[in-house]
Amino acid sequence: MSQEKAKKVLRIEADAIARLIERVDDNFDRAIDLIMNCKGRVVVTGMGKSGHIGNKIAATLASTGTPALFLHPAEGIHGDLGMVTKGDIVIALSNSGETEELSRMLPSLKRIGIKIIALTGSTDSTLAKSSDVVIDVGVKEEACPLGLAPTASTTATLAMGDALAVVLLDRRGFKEEDFACYHPGGSLGKRLLLRVRDIMHTGDSIPIVSDEALVKDAIYEISSKKMGVTAVLDASGRLLGVISDGDLRRWMERTEQAGENLLAKKAREIMTRDPKVIGKDALAAEAVAIMENSSITCLLIVDAGKRPEGVVHLHDLLKAGVV
Repeated sequence: MSQEKAKKVLRIEADAIARLIERVDDNFDRAIDLIMNCKGRVVVTGMGKSGHIGNKIAATLASTGTPALFLHPAEGIHGDLGMVTKGDIVIALSNSGETEELSRMLPSLKRIGIKIIALTGSTDSTLAKSSDVVIDVGVKEEACPLGLAPTASTTATLAMGDALAVVLLDRRGFKEEDFACYHPGGSLGKRLLLRVRDIMHTGDSIPIVSDEALVKDAIYEISSKKMGVTAVLDASGRLLGVISDGDLRRWMERTEQAGENLLAKKAREIMTRDPKVIGKDALAAEAVAIMENSSITCLLIVDAGKRPEGVVHLHDLLKAGVV
């Protein structure tokens, strides 16, 4: 019984969003144009549950390149309206369009000369009549069986707010790098901002042997540098290949079967040629992707001439919070 009720709620809310599609019309375009031409900020306002949705819409706008803030209508009519200045645009949310606190703000907004975009379920309401652009977010029914708690109506309003934010993002040419600037904290910021150069080991920490070195020297380099791998370079310092712990295990089995002395072989004889590499300016997240796709735990960083500049281990990426 509870599962069927839950499914009914989801169907009602999904239907509410689906019905919005046919209502994306010239009013939507006018709203986008108003915001794009706005010299100030987008001030989102709404009371009660609409206020919670407004907070989310303002946050989404702000994080995707449209300066925005939320203004509580009750606080607005008691002084906070002073944060709204000429050049701003107001997005007002009210399903009924008759929210008292919102209605009391409208004359003051008009006196300041603020353009108003209404997201409402009633296109004949006080809010709609006082707005410059009206976007209809009305729903056929609420998911609440009593028809009282805002459910489908708030979902529809939130979805339309997301539609505005994403279209604005596209119009502004907002890129991943821009997004990263607004999200420097947490794992998201690290994935978008952290570069390989920020965490790579350099100098004497890079495990390196020449292609003429004996395998026993390569083993020492792998062990002492604790990377599980060593780079193999030619006489000019260019990367030829790598020797990993896995390479050593495979060659140990092969030479034992052939009756050969692995330690007496030269590095170039057992190295893996053309290993996966990355540049120091690449995102650390790219290094993770290469490691995952190639099933390796260490990656060499090389310059344009294929000379090693550093090395990064999967553990470094884990510690940095990229993984």
